Amino acid sequence: MKVLIIRCGALGDLVYATSIIDALKVEYGEETIIDFVCTPGSGSLFNADKRINKVFVLKHKKIPLFFSTQKKAIVQHSQQVPYDILVNFEFGKQFKSLLTKIHAKKKIGVQLEKIVFPQKMTHMVDITKYIFKSIVSQEIYDKSFPHVLGLSKKDIYTKYKLAQEYIIISPSNSHQKKNRMNYRAWKNESWIELIHKLAQNIQVVIVGSTDEEDFFTLLKPYPSNVLDLVAKTSLSELIGIIENAKALISTDTGTAHLASAVNTEVFALIGPTPEDVTGPYQSPYNKVHIISSNQECAPCYKTEVMKNCQDNICMKEITTTMVMSSINKYLD
Repeated sequence: MKVLIIRCGALGDLVYATSIIDALKVEYGEETIIDFVCTPGSGSLFNADKRINKVFVLKHKKIPLFFSTQKKAIVQHSQQVPYDILVNFEFGKQFKSLLTKIHAKKKIGVQLEKIVFPQKMTHMVDITKYIFKSIVSQEIYDKSFPHVLGLSKKDIYTKYKLAQEYIIISPSNSHQKKNRMNYRAWKNESWIELIHKLAQNIQVVIVGSTDEEDFFTLLKPYPSNVLDLVAKTSLSELIGIIENAKALISTDTGTAHLASAVNTEVFALIGPTPEDVTGPYQSPYNKVHIISSNQECAPCYKTEVMKNCQDNICMKEITTTMVMSSINKYLD
C-alpha cells in the first residue's frame, strides 16, 4: 500500500494531519508506504519519523503546475510508481491541477469528493480526521489522534543539560515577526514574572525559533535555573524535549500542538483565537488546560472586532496569578 498525503499549512495544521499516520499503519499494515507533501519549515516535523517514507517540499503553493518544478516532481514520481491512495487535506484552489495530475488508484479528500462535515464538528483535528474516515475502520478511526515523533530521551539528555524534571515556556508565536499588533501575545512583563516564579522550584526551559532573538532579549536576564534553548534545537530535538517535559506553557502556537501530540501537559494562554477550533487538542491520552480571561468579545480572530482592537485586553487580563494557580494545582 502506497499513500500520498497533501498538507501544506503551518506547523499546527501538519500536526493535525498526523492523526492519519498510525491509522493507515494499523489499517493496512506497518509496511504501508506514506509520503507527504508539505511546506519546507513544517516538513521538518518528519525528520526523525521513520513512519514517513518521503517528504515532497512545496515552497510556493500558488505557482501553477506548468511553472512549478516542485509540483512537476510530485506528478513525475506518481507516474513512475502510482499511489494506491491520494489524501488531500488542502482547501485551496491552487492545488486543483496538482490533484488532477497525480497518479493514484483512489483519490479522497477536499476538492476530490463531496464531504459534508457534521454540524457540531468544530475542531480542526476532528475535521481533518473526518476527511479520511472512509478509508479506515470505525474502531481505528475512533482511536486516531495527532501523534508526532522526535529524538529519544537519551539523545536529548545527552546533548542538553536537562534536569530530571523541567517545565517548558514557549512565549513567542508565529505572529511575533509581523509588523502589526500580535493579538495572541501575552505581556512581556508577565512572562518575566512567571519565569522567575517557576524557576524557584523547577528547571525552566525556554524555547523559540531562529530569528526571534530580539524578542527574547526583552525577557532577559534569566534566573540561574533557566536553560535557554532559543534557536538551538532542530524540530526533531524540540519534539523530544517537549515529550519529556513535565509541562509546557505557551500561547496558541505550534509548540502547544506539539505538546498535545506527545501527551505532555499543556497550559495554553488563549484570547482571540477559538480554542474549540484551533486550540491544542484534547484527546483521551493528554491534558490541555486553557487559561483565559473570558472576555465577552472573545474569540474574535480574523473578525472586524479583532481588526479594530487597539488594546488586546483578552490577553492582557490573563494574570500571572491565574497561570501560577493553574500550574500549582497540577504540580501539587
